[in-house]
Amino acid sequence: MAQGEKKGFIARMLEGKERDEEYARSTLPTNRWALFWDIVKGRFSKLVIVNLLMLIFFIPLIAVIVLRITYADMLGALYPFSGDLFLGFPAYPNMQSAPQQITLMTNLYFGAAMVVCALIAAVGISGGMYVIRNMVWTEGIFVANDFWRGIKINIGIVLASTAFYSICLYLFSISISWAQWTIASGAGNSVLMTISMAVSYVAIAIITLMYLWMLSMGANYKLKFFQLLKNSFLMTFGLIFQNIFFAFLLAIPIILVLLGSFFQIIGIVILLLFGISYMLLVWFDYSQWAFDKFFESKREGGKVNRGIYSKTGKGSAQSKAVQEYEANLEAAMAVRSDLSSRPIKPITDDLKVYELPEAFSRDDLKKLRESKELIIEDTERYAEEHKNDEKFVEYNAKFEQMQKEREEREKQAEKDAKKKKKKKKDSAPYMDGGNE
Repeated sequence: MAQGEKKGFIARMLEGKERDEEYARSTLPTNRWALFWDIVKGRFSKLVIVNLLMLIFFIPLIAVIVLRITYADMLGALYPFSGDLFLGFPAYPNMQSAPQQITLMTNLYFGAAMVVCALIAAVGISGGMYVIRNMVWTEGIFVANDFWRGIKINIGIVLASTAFYSICLYLFSISISWAQWTIASGAGNSVLMTISMAVSYVAIAIITLMYLWMLSMGANYKLKFFQLLKNSFLMTFGLIFQNIFFAFLLAIPIILVLLGSFFQIIGIVILLLFGISYMLLVWFDYSQWAFDKFFESKREGGKVNRGIYSKTGKGSAQSKAVQEYEANLEAAMAVRSDLSSRPIKPITDDLKVYELPEAFSRDDLKKLRESKELIIEDTERYAEEHKNDEKFVEYNAKFEQMQKEREEREKQAEKDAKKKKKKKKDSAPYMDGGNE
C-alpha cells in the first residue's frame, strides 16, 4: 500500500484532516433533519453573513417599529388618564376607550409606513432566500455574489408576495384595533366585535403561512402571482398540522423577544446574528420535503431529495455517478445476450472459406459458395447438438422467468396506480402550473 505524502504542520493545519471515501460518506446528511444540522454546523458563518446582508434592508422597518413603540409609550405617559388637578383634589376626566383610540391611531399611521418599509425588506429577503435555497440543495455558494444574483432573480415575485402580505396584515391589524376601540367605547355590539377580532387573528395566521409558502415556491418554481397565491392557499390547508409545527419552530426567536426580560435580550441577539437566516432555513428545508413528496416524485423528470443522499449498505451513501453506473449495469445484465443464449461452435476444425485466386472463374465462385454453405451447415448442426446443454438451458430459463415476473409486476403496478388514483385523488395539494 502506497504511503501518503508527509506534510508539514502548516500544510496540515490549512488543509485539514485527510478524508478517504468512507470518512466523507459517513458525514453526508440522509434526511432533512440531518441536512438542517449539517448546514448549521458546517455553514454557520455563511448564515450569519446572509443574515447581516438581509438586516441592512430591514433597517427602515426596524426603525419604524421602534418609533411606533416609543410614540405609543410617550402618549401613554403624557395622556391624562388620571392625575391631581390640585394637591389633595384628584381629577378623573372621562377617558373611556382612550387607550384603545391611541392604539388605533398609532397603528393606522405607523402601519402604513410599515407596509412601505416591508417592501424595502423584501429586497433583502429575495437575495437571502436564494442563498438559503442553494444551501438546502447543498450547492456551492458565494454569499455576496449569490445574494445579489438572488435579488435579480426573485425581486419581482417577492415584492408582489410581500405587498400582498403586508397590506393584508395592515388591514387585519386595523380591524382588530377598531374592534377593541368599539368594545371599550360601548358603541357597538361587543359579541360581533369579539367574533370580528377572532376572525382577524385567524386570518393573520393563515396569510402568514401563505406568505411563507409563496416565498419557498417562488424560490423553487417559475409561477405567476395568482398561481402562487392559489398554490400557497392549498399548501397552507393541505399540510395544516405540519405548517403549525414548523411555523412554531421558525418563530422561536420572535417568541423569545415577546417574552421580555432576559429572554428578550437573547431573542434580539439571535435575530441580529442569524435569526432571519434561521427562519428561512427552517421553512425552506421543510418545504423542500413537501415538494419532494407531493410534486417532484409525481412528475416525469422530477428532482427528488435534493441535498440529501440515500443510504446503500452500512452507513454509506453512493454518489449520483455510481448510482447511474450501477443502474446501467443492472439494465445491461437484464437483457438477453444472443451470443450467450445459444451454442456457437469454436473455430477448431479445417473448414475454411475458399479463397478466390486473382483470376477466378465461375467454378471458383461455386467453390466459394459451397465452402460457406458447409460452414453454415456445420455451425447449425453444432448448435442443434448442444442446444440442450445445461448452461444454455439455465441461461434461457432465467430470462424467461424474468420476463414473466416483469410482466406480472407491470400488471400489478397498473392495478395499484388505478386504485391510488381513485382513493387518493384529492389527498395531496395540487400545484397549479409553473416550471422549475
